[in-house]
Amino acid sequence: MKSDTADAHWNKEWANIQDGSKWLTPELDVQNWAKGLTPGARILDLGAGVGRHALWLAHNGFEVTALDAAPEGLKEIEKAGGVKTVLARMDQLPFDDQSFDHVLSWNVIYHGDDTLLQRTIAEIHRITKPGGSYLGTMLSNRRLPHELARYEGREISRNTWVFDAPDTDKIHPHYFCNAQDLLALFQGFEVSWLEDREHEKPGSWHWHLLMERLDMEQQQ
Repeated sequence: MKSDTADAHWNKEWANIQDGSKWLTPELDVQNWAKGLTPGARILDLGAGVGRHALWLAHNGFEVTALDAAPEGLKEIEKAGGVKTVLARMDQLPFDDQSFDHVLSWNVIYHGDDTLLQRTIAEIHRITKPGGSYLGTMLSNRRLPHELARYEGREISRNTWVFDAPDTDKIHPHYFCNAQDLLALFQGFEVSWLEDREHEKPGSWHWHLLMERLDMEQQQ
């Protein structure tokens, strides 16, 4: 079963994005992360959506590439200009090894199953330079009971759920994890910061994580 299907939902969302949408405002965590990066660093925004982070980062002097599987989002980024766009899937990144100083992927890579996540994280590791950082989010296991209280759901594979929630992306596979599962997935990275945080809606728990990409000697 294909598990990375959520871009079908988000492509429709991006085609109808409205002024004032929260998806147009960069996250404070991303802004704070950028303050510690070398000016002009090369950054991949993996799952860039309509470019709320990619465009902000480019405006602040970084060399940014925005990648997404939803072409309608990339069209919005191209309208604004100043950011290279790439249409591709997250587990098949069309870049050379160690092409980027840093990678950002906000509310993206958990849209799939364990196998897809392993491939995606391996790709992130491959294209990031040693010592570079990865900033992202994952869905916390703490969130799962809240989702099951609202919708009928079923576990289609380990930690991966779909829900009877029409007109939302929850009909597509979502991966929920505890800290042990998360750390096991991020082989080849060292944790710089990890927090399980509730977002604006009650029960909307996400892991926020900042990782450093290790080199081969550090992994031994």
